[in-house]
Amino acid sequence: MEPGSEVRLRVAQCFRTLSSSTDHGDIIDALKTLNSYLNDGAESRTTSAEREEFRRSHYSRTLRVLVGQLQADWMHSLSAAQLSQVWDPLFLKGPPDQALLVLMEAVSELSPSTGLDRLVCITERFLQSGHLADLLWSFCLQPAPSGSPQLRETLLARLTSLPDITANKLHPNNRALFVPQRYYPLLASEMLAALERTCQALRGGTDCSSTFVAQTLGKVCVQGHSGPVLAVMAPRLAVCTRSDMVWQRVCWKLLENVPELWMESVLTGLVQAVKSPDAFSRIVGNLVLTNKKAHFVLTHKVLLLQYKYETPVLRTLLGYLASDSDRRPLLIQVVRSVSQAWANPSAVKHTPLEQQLYVSKTLLLTVSLLTDSELQELRSDLLQCMLGGMQSHLDSSVVRIRTMGMVVGECLSSRMEINGTKLKFEYKQNEETRELLSLMTPSMCTEPEPEPADGADFAEETRGPSTHRSTSQSRPASQRSNSDPDSDLDSDDDLTPYDMSGDQEMSRASPPRYLRDCLETLISSEDSERVELSLRVAESLVRRNVFAAKEISVQMTKVLLHMEDKYSIDGFLALRQAAMVALTVIDSVPVTQYLTTEFYSLNYSLRQRLDILEVLALAAQELSKPASDKTTPSTSTTSELTSYQTNNPADWRQVVDKRIQSKTKLISKGSTQPVTKAAPNHYAPVAGYFFFPLLRNYDKPEVTFDLLGSDQLVLGRLIHTLGLFMHLAVNAPVLFSIYSLLLLHCF
Repeated sequence: MEPGSEVRLRVAQCFRTLSSSTDHGDIIDALKTLNSYLNDGAESRTTSAEREEFRRSHYSRTLRVLVGQLQADWMHSLSAAQLSQVWDPLFLKGPPDQALLVLMEAVSELSPSTGLDRLVCITERFLQSGHLADLLWSFCLQPAPSGSPQLRETLLARLTSLPDITANKLHPNNRALFVPQRYYPLLASEMLAALERTCQALRGGTDCSSTFVAQTLGKVCVQGHSGPVLAVMAPRLAVCTRSDMVWQRVCWKLLENVPELWMESVLTGLVQAVKSPDAFSRIVGNLVLTNKKAHFVLTHKVLLLQYKYETPVLRTLLGYLASDSDRRPLLIQVVRSVSQAWANPSAVKHTPLEQQLYVSKTLLLTVSLLTDSELQELRSDLLQCMLGGMQSHLDSSVVRIRTMGMVVGECLSSRMEINGTKLKFEYKQNEETRELLSLMTPSMCTEPEPEPADGADFAEETRGPSTHRSTSQSRPASQRSNSDPDSDLDSDDDLTPYDMSGDQEMSRASPPRYLRDCLETLISSEDSERVELSLRVAESLVRRNVFAAKEISVQMTKVLLHMEDKYSIDGFLALRQAAMVALTVIDSVPVTQYLTTEFYSLNYSLRQRLDILEVLALAAQELSKPASDKTTPSTSTTSELTSYQTNNPADWRQVVDKRIQSKTKLISKGSTQPVTKAAPNHYAPVAGYFFFPLLRNYDKPEVTFDLLGSDQLVLGRLIHTLGLFMHLAVNAPVLFSIYSLLLLHCF
C-alpha cells in the first residue's frame, strides 16, 4: 500500500474515533496517532514520507476536526496535563501557516465559550513560542512563490490584522499579548529572527527569498503600525548592517520587494525611526535610484508636499542623498525644486506658515550640504531664489514670514559669499530664528548604536518574560534542595490525621460559563454530570446574559421542552421550568409565539402541553410584577452590607433630623405607610401574544389532542391559564379586545 493511502486510512480512523467513540483510552490513542505524524525525532513511529504527506494533505483538516470537537464530552473529561500532552501539540508542532489560519478562522467564528477560551490560550502560546518566526522562515526558504496566491493573501491578512480579529471577538476580555502595543513589536522581532536565519542560510550557500517578509512589513506599515514595528527593527538593522555586507544585501532586497502601494509607508516610517544618515544609507542602499515610488517619496513628497516631520528627519533624509556620489545629483535636483518653492510668491501668500517654515528648513539644510563646486554650479539659481524669495517674504504683512525671509537671506548670502559681502538684517531673536541659523552648521553627532546580538535572543527578549517563567520558577526549588540535604529526613508521622469521613468526591466536570456551552451540552452531551450541571445553571446564565439569550431563546426553549429526564436528575422538572420561564421573560414575543404554536401541534404529550401552560402562566406573572419588587431583596442586602459610616453629607443630615424628631412633641402624625411608586407593567404590551393564540384551535380536535373530548384535564388548565392572563391584563388596553373576542365565542 502506498504511504499516502495508508496515512489517509489511519487519519480517517482517528477522525471516526474522535467523533463517535466514548472510550477514554481510544480517544487518547487517536490523538497520539495524530501526534506521531508531527514528531520528527528518532523515536517517531512514522516515516518521513508519511509525515510529509500528513503535513501537506491532512493537517488543516485535522485541526478543523479538533475545533469541531471542542464541545465533545471527551474534551471535558481530559485533564489539563493530558490536553497539554496530546491536544495542544497538534496546533504547535505542525506547519505554522496552516495552524495560524485555522486558529484565526475559529476565533472569528466561535461564540463566547470554553472552546473559544481554549483556542485563545493556544493562540497565545503559538505567539510566545516563536512560531511566527518559523512561519516567516518557511516562506523565506521558497526561492519562488508557491501555492495559491489567494492563500498567501489570506495568510498575510490574518498575520497583520490579528489584533483587530481578537479585539472584535474578545473585547473587553482581550489578552495583553493581542493588543497592538504588544503584538506588533513581537511581529517585528520575529521578522528580524527570520532575516537572521536568511543571512545564515545565504552564508551557507542556500538560496532564500524575502518577498513574504517584505509584504508583511509593507502591509503592517500601511495599516498605520509603522511606528512600533520600525522602532524595533530599525535600530537592529542599523547595527547589523554596520559591518556585515550580507545583512546590507538582505535589507536592500527586503525593501526592493515591498509592493509599490506600500512603499511610501515603509520609507516614511523608516526615515523617522533611523537616527543617522549613515544608518539609513546602509539599510536603504540606492533604492531611490532604482525605484520610482521611492524616488518620488524621498525627493519630492516628504520635502515639498508634507510638512509634518521634525528637523532630525530632514537631516537624515538629506544626509542620505548627500552621502553617496551616485545620489548627489538628486541632492542638486532637490536644491533647485526647494529653492523655486521657497521663492514662489503665490506659495508665500497661500500656503500655511508651518509649511513655509518647513520649506525654509529644507532649503538651508540642502545648501549646507553642497560642496564648493556644486555651489558654483547652482550660484545663479540660488541668487535668483534669494532675491525673488526675499522680496516676496518682505512684502508680506505677517511678521513671522518677514523674519523668515530675513534669516534665510542672511544664511544664503553668507554661504555664497557674494562679492565678499553678507546681508545683515535687524530682527528679534527667538527660538525659531536660532533654529534656522543653526541649520547651516552640519550636525555630525549621531546616537550611539548598541552592539549586535543574536537575532533569536533578541526575539526571545521581545516576547517577554512569560516564556522564561518555568525555568525561573524551577531554579529556586533546585537550589533549596541542594542547600538543604536533610530535607528528605523530615517526617510527618507525628501529625494528627485529619478527619475526612465527611468529605465528598469532587466533580471532574465544571458548570458552563457561557450560554452557548450550556445549550451545546444539553443538545449533544451524553455525560450525565455535565447535563445536570448545565441544567442547574441554565436559568442564571439566561438572566445574566440577556443579549446572548435573545439570540438562542427559541432554540433553547425547544431543547428544554423536548428534554427528558434520562439521568434521574433531582428537581429536573423545576429546573427545566425555571429555565424556560427565564427565556420567556427575557425574549417574550418569539418564545411565546413558539410555545403557543406548539401547544396545538401533533405528537406532544399531555405533560408537555401542561408544561407549556405553566411556563406561560409563570412568565406572565413575573412580567406583570413591578420592577421595584424584583430588586427589593438585592437592595436590602446592599443596604445591610453598606451600613458603615460614610462621608456622605446625607448621613449627618439624618443624624440631625433624628435628634430634632426626638426632641419635638407631635400632636398627630400623618400616614406612616410609604407611598407606592408607580412602575411599568411589562406584561401589558405582550399580553395579546399570551392570550389570543391559545384560543385559536381549542374547538378543533386533532388526532392526538381533543380538548373538548378525552383531554378535558388540559382544557381545565387552559381555562385557568386564560383567566390568569385576563386578571394580569386588567389595566391593559388589550383587555377590551379580549372581552370582545370572548363575547363572539359565547354568542
